[in-house]
Amino acid sequence: MLRSLSILLLAAASVSAGELRVLCWNLHHGVGEDNKLDLERIAKLIVEQKPDLVALQEVDNQCTRSKKVDQAAELARLTGLHVAFGKAMDFDGGAYGQAILSRFPIGDTQVHQLPGDGEPRIAFEAEVKIDGKPLRMITVHLDHQQDERRLKQAQTLAKALENHHEPMVLAGDFNAGPDSAVLKSFASPWTAVPKQDPKFTCPAADPKSEIDHILLRGLEPKEPASVLPEAVASDHRPVIAVIKM
Repeated sequence: MLRSLSILLLAAASVSAGELRVLCWNLHHGVGEDNKLDLERIAKLIVEQKPDLVALQEVDNQCTRSKKVDQAAELARLTGLHVAFGKAMDFDGGAYGQAILSRFPIGDTQVHQLPGDGEPRIAFEAEVKIDGKPLRMITVHLDHQQDERRLKQAQTLAKALENHHEPMVLAGDFNAGPDSAVLKSFASPWTAVPKQDPKFTCPAADPKSEIDHILLRGLEPKEPASVLPEAVASDHRPVIAVIKM
């Protein structure tokens, strides 16, 4: 039923002239605040938001804890979107990392390994073409334990993206607030999309921190981003932004 619904909604939804809808969400490998593993409710929200691009963090690929499901592929099946998965590390009999869903076919992809000991951290980049013009979509998940390590990861990623000339969207769980040194690592020409109130994204049941962000380069937001009031499906709330091309 959800598969049929997703196809109908995606077919009915056209990208508004000159606008792009971008969704960012840390999925907590599909386990919600109620401790239930449920990809269908995640897919349902994605379909309802009609995004053109989706940045997903904490995605399992055939891990034992999530029933050996390729979660990125399953979400693509449920939403009708194209998908690419970037592995951060081997984990629990499978792989763990990030994913990008796209209304547009996905071209070249690249995993950016970020520095630091502890849990391996990456940014995952994919190229999509919109009306024949390339755009770079990057999802990122930075360290949650040490400020110094997190800052070094942000600086490394900012440096790695310097030579790209295409418009870029960078979205993810930065584990840092909007006024942090981490976010300031992405200086001009990067722009962080501001959020309308309420701005907090984590923990989902009772958010107290604003650590999930959408940044742009070569693009402008149409309006402030919205934190969606989804309080159960993950331990983070999703963020949606509308971007002017």
